[in-house]
Amino acid sequence: MALFMIERNFAASLNASAEDLRAVVDINTVVGVKWLYSFLSADKRKTYCLYEAESGEAIREAARRAGLTSLVLMLTLVGPRLAAQNADLQQRVADLKESTAKNKEEFET
Repeated sequence: MALFMIERNFAASLNASAEDLRAVVDINTVVGVKWLYSFLSADKRKTYCLYEAESGEAIREAARRAGLTSLVLMLTLVGPRLAAQNADLQQRVADLKESTAKNKEEFET
């Protein structure tokens, strides 16, 4: 299992109920995603969530099923030993930053 950090932006303040959160956990379980933690911004319009999953595609599928289409950025987290094995990590991060900038422009328009 890999670790993924997901950034999401919301047009309005996020006010999820306990029932909403349980539904997300149930959907994640079906597709093999484990939601570990979330950090919510002070204005409740941005989240950073840590997940454990086999792939980024599993996280995208869980988000699609849950109606969380506001994915801005997905990073695969690696430890120091794994980073040496992932020579393309820096390029992937640069690509994600560029994609994030484009998504931000589309979101704000």
